[in-house]
Amino acid sequence: MATSKEFYDYVMENLQKAGDVSSRKMMGEYLVYYQKKLVGDICDNCLFLKPTESVLRLFPDAERAYPYEGSKTLMVVVEDVENTEFMRELLDAMYEELPEPKVKAKGKSPRS
Repeated sequence: MATSKEFYDYVMENLQKAGDVSSRKMMGEYLVYYQKKLVGDICDNCLFLKPTESVLRLFPDAERAYPYEGSKTLMVVVEDVENTEFMRELLDAMYEELPEPKVKAKGKSPRS
């Protein structure tokens, strides 16, 4: 089941209140970024966050699931995205733990 536009809008509206959150559509679902670092997915009308140390500490009893069939990463399901202050704290902590985004190499220029 693909994520509904309404659910996507609801999650993004709440996450954007917490900071610089963006998304990219990928195969009918969405990748979620915080300050250009990939923090999770919106799939099947659920928000999934990467299981960083801070996420596991702040959500010790949260449900864990695979965001899509074939996924190799068991992620944390987040249900309360309306708590802006908590989400800001969580995203800031995740940002510090996640690696810097990879810089895409520019294509080689044609030889003259």
